[in-house]
Amino acid sequence: MKATTISSIMLAVAVLVTGCHKAEDKNGMGPAQEAGKAIDDAGAKAAAESKEAAANANAAAQQAGDNAKAAADRAAENTKEAADKAGEKMKEAGAEASAASKDAAQNVKEGAKDATAATGRGLERAGEKLQNEAHK
Repeated sequence: MKATTISSIMLAVAVLVTGCHKAEDKNGMGPAQEAGKAIDDAGAKAAAESKEAAANANAAAQQAGDNAKAAADRAAENTKEAADKAGEKMKEAGAEASAASKDAAQNVKEGAKDATAATGRGLERAGEKLQNEAHK
């Protein structure tokens, strides 16, 4: 072999060896490792943000449920109070109607008594007239 061929081969091997050697710049990582780390970091960040968003959504749903339950409880209490008030008003109205009925019955009774007395007086006068006519 010729000396130039051997030196050419040696030069080529030296170039290849130095060209394949990775640069030591970021914690000893090459470009592929840096890209992999960036993907891993982005995935971890997205997972953390998703977890936080899910926790926030869960807290908001829990708060909405609590608010709905409280509103339902207040509505039930208001309905009960309204029903109680309506019951009281109906009792009062019933008592007033009963009192009015008693008054009306008393008035009818007194009116019937007066009518009976008036009828009795009318019959008495008619009887007196008959007797007077009979004696004539």
